[in-house]
Amino acid sequence: MIRPRDGALLVAGDVVTDVVARHRGPLASGTDTAATIRLVPGGAGANVACWAAHRGCADVRMLGRVGADAAAWHERELTADGVRPLLVVDPRAPTGTVVCLVDSEASAERTFLTDSGASLRLGPDDWSDALLDGVAWLHLSGYLLFSEQSRALVARAIGSARAQGVPVSLDPASAGFLKGLGVERFLALVEGVDVLLPSRDEASLLTGVADAEGAAAELSRHVPLVVAKQGAAGALVARSGTVCARVPAAPATPRDTTGAGDAFTGAFLAALLRGAGPEDAATEGTRAGARAVERVGGRPPRGDQRVEEGWAEGG
Repeated sequence: MIRPRDGALLVAGDVVTDVVARHRGPLASGTDTAATIRLVPGGAGANVACWAAHRGCADVRMLGRVGADAAAWHERELTADGVRPLLVVDPRAPTGTVVCLVDSEASAERTFLTDSGASLRLGPDDWSDALLDGVAWLHLSGYLLFSEQSRALVARAIGSARAQGVPVSLDPASAGFLKGLGVERFLALVEGVDVLLPSRDEASLLTGVADAEGAAAELSRHVPLVVAKQGAAGALVARSGTVCARVPAAPATPRDTTGAGDAFTGAFLAALLRGAGPEDAATEGTRAGARAVERVGGRPPRGDQRVEEGWAEGG
């Protein structure tokens, strides 16, 4: 049983700039497709941190690597969302950039074009055991598993957390990148992780099981607690090879599904740290995910109407 924990949530992962292009219908090859295009702060790790703060986690810290080109902007945006930025400025690589193509006529589904930039240059030299001072939970973005340098940081961070008794969660992040990494390698890299939060596709890929419940159950033989996000079908909670809870989705009218899984994870972790059980925490996750898909971009709403509409200006 997971008990309430006093202390901060530390998220280590990607901080990137999202270029969100919303278009209607198929892209027109070889010519123009009308779209609404905006620049917004993103990154799976950073989005999780912001949603955790939004859902009541009082002390959230974000470790990531950015380029000098947008470091100040990302620090301001994280701070405005209630997150303490712990950003390393890369002297050579620019900030990672993701182009999000969102078809507003196809359930707001999105396609990503990803330039990881500085985000996957986060390495073991950027880690210090002192980062866990006052920390009750460590969350790792799975994107860190997709470069040798950042994999080394993951190994060091998990080792530090285990030594200090800090639980660790991880979101696999990308079915496309997982295929390149390989299932066996992934499972070896997440040894020592307490909670895994895959999407339906990621759970299926990692187990070879097409059935959603079967995949979640099988994955929980490798990681103590699996919370498999199912999009419009809600979430599954599995332990020790058995699905122990099925959580329905909250109603929503999708506008942009970018960051919905990150919102789920952030709210889930915030609820866990308050002492909620996994099923109740997953319910909080589905509510945040529903709120996220009704907005453009991956960050939570603020009082400012410009941000409430999902747009933010770079600087």
